[in-house]
Parts: sequence; C-alpha cells; structure tokens
Amino acid sequence: MPSFKIAVIGGDGIGPEVIDQAVRVLEVATSKANASFTWNKLPWSAINYEKTGVMVPDDGWDLLKKHDAIFLGAVGHPSVSDHIPVHGLLLPMRRMFDQYVNLRPSYLYAGVDSPLRDKAPGSIDILFFRENTEGEYAPIGGRLYTGFPEEIAIQTNTFTRKGCERIIRAAFNAARNRPRKKVTSITKSNAQTFGMVLWDECFKRVASEFKDVNASSLLVDAAAMDLVRKPEHFDVIVASNLFGDILTDLAAIVTGTIGLASSGNINPDRTFPSMFEPVHGSAPDIAGKGMANPMAAVLSGALMLEHLGLKDAANNVNQAVAKVLKAGAPRTPDLGGKASTKEITDAILAAL
Repeated sequence: MPSFKIAVIGGDGIGPEVIDQAVRVLEVATSKANASFTWNKLPWSAINYEKTGVMVPDDGWDLLKKHDAIFLGAVGHPSVSDHIPVHGLLLPMRRMFDQYVNLRPSYLYAGVDSPLRDKAPGSIDILFFRENTEGEYAPIGGRLYTGFPEEIAIQTNTFTRKGCERIIRAAFNAARNRPRKKVTSITKSNAQTFGMVLWDECFKRVASEFKDVNASSLLVDAAAMDLVRKPEHFDVIVASNLFGDILTDLAAIVTGTIGLASSGNINPDRTFPSMFEPVHGSAPDIAGKGMANPMAAVLSGALMLEHLGLKDAANNVNQAVAKVLKAGAPRTPDLGGKASTKEITDAILAAL
C-alpha cells in the first residue's frame, strides 16, 4: 500500500475550514485507492506570526522537505500586512522548492452558470500554466529617500531563458495530451521590450519542437478581452507570473465562482515537495460562518492526488464534485445557495 506524508497548513480565515473538509474527502478517496496519507498539521499563519514574529520557524523549510506534498488553505489576515505572508511563506516556498509550474484549471461545470451569456457546460475548459518563480514577482529592487518628495521605488522584472523555456515546455507537453492541442502565450512585448521579448523568443523556440501543437501569442490586454468575449477559444494558456495571476482570477469568475478555483504549485522534477492550494484566499469577511465553498480545496486535493500518482482517486474526486454541481444542490452562497461548508462536503462524500 503506497503511503504519503502531507504537510497541512490550514492558515488563516476560511483556510482551516475548507482544508479540514477537503481532508475528509481525500481520506475516503485514498482509502478506496488502497493508499494512505499521514497528515502533519502545522500552525503557520498570519495570526501565528503576530504571536511569534515569524511565518516559518527556523527549521520549517527542512521540515517541509520531509513531506511528499504540502496542502495549504490560505494565509492572510487584516491585522497583518499582506506582504508578510506572501513574502514570508508563499513566494519563498515557490522559489526554494523550485515550484516553477503554477497549474490552474478553469472549467465550466454542468449546473454552474457563467456570468457570460449562452455558455454551455464544458465549453470553457482552460488549463493555465503560470510561471511561478521569477518574472514580475522576483524580489529584486529597492527604495531610496523614503519619506522625502524624491522617494524612489524600483521593482525589477526578471526573466531568464531557463525559466521561460521550462514553463513554456510544460504547457506544450500538457497541450499535446489534450484534444485540441493548442497553446496561447500571453505577452506584452510591444511595451516591455526586454523581458517579454525574451519570453516571445523562448516561446517560438519551444513551439518549433512541438509541430503537432497549434501555437499562438496574444497581448495580455487582448487576452483579458477574449477571456470575456470568447473564452471557449482557449485551451492551454502559458503566462508570466503577474499575467498568469491576474488572468486566472478572471477565468475563475468567468466559469462561475472563485470558490471552484484550484491550483498546484508544482516541482515537476520532484526534487522538492509540491504545494496545492485553493485560489480564493483567506476571505476573512466570511471566516467562522461555515459558509465557505470547500470545492476549490477539494479540487486542489485532487490535483495533489494526481501529482502523487493516484490518478484514479483524483478522477473519482473530480467526478464527485462534478456530480454535486450538476445536481444543483446543495450550494454555498457563492453559487446562490444557503448550504454550509460541511453540507457541501457531505454531498461530495455521498457522491464519492
């Protein structure tokens, strides 16, 4: 029986609520697959930072390395500056563990209404590959003359040939295994003439290796329009750190709700553990009310199962979520219903 050790960081706000429910689903799915998970719950959060002064303890990174994967709820709280959890946990983890693939599916499920008119179930089916370790979020820059009228802030975008090519190649490999075999690169090389021009050159070079995959490029502003105007046009999208971050939130809403948006921060070489988390964040305004949609966390857990080689279990979880959504009830408030987080999970378990 395969066994896996999973680090669980519930985090803040609704994070622990949705992760606890997702663990219930994953426990059943893995038992049916004759596998077992050992869950190691870690108290790291913005609230814990207020008490300890650190997001990650001194031995924290070494501790995480001993796990097969990391399951994260969300970090962030109004009492703590946003940059603390982002730069104290999320971005360092992505870089330190070389989780260079940020995988974010966007799918319009049966039973879920898109805010766009006349979109049929399954007509929107996009797989985003967001570069996750460099680009616009590289921590390079600084500030001078703080507090004076001459104050300067410099943030340096950083693009490397290696970083661009490996995320683009990952996108093409995924597209090759999808029916439409299509990759769209998101760029802004008409204005960003160094980093984005390198990105474009890397895209053309990698595309030449995949003659069986249709390749095209689109400026990010045009891509934002087309995600609203004709989202069914897209198959696999590959984008830089910032562009991917923004466009995936837009795609989540186009497919009904960010409460269904899953993600994986993946180290394809498996030299370090990968991390899986719902996109929605800690949502402090609804924390503790039992009304958060756990489906994004459950679907992120399915991505984790697939990454760990438990593909049948992952498919079963995905199908269970799809069955509950297609039934039209129960639903959490983000989907127009009144069901609780636990009631949704109970329904998924019944479908599973």
